[in-house]
Amino acid sequence: MDKIRTTVKVAGHEYTMTSYDTEEHVQRVAKYVDRMINDLSLATRLPPQHVAVLCAMSIADDMIKTHDEVNKQKQKIAELSEKLAQYENGAL
Repeated sequence: MDKIRTTVKVAGHEYTMTSYDTEEHVQRVAKYVDRMINDLSLATRLPPQHVAVLCAMSIADDMIKTHDEVNKQKQKIAELSEKLAQYENGAL
């Protein structure tokens, strides 16, 4: 699969991204980051580099919480699968 070059605009600046993801996906990510940077800029009035760090921290926080929730759900699925197997084998 070839890499796709996509130009996006974030915080008023254009960036050319190279990715295996679709152009639509890269644009969606850029719009999300742009919206978050704009919202934080308006809410905090901090310098751009501080806004970028806050944005990165917020996105990383969301990612880690989502990762933890996925792992929690995987554990529940494994436990339920084990109970189902025990039930099917007449152990319950």
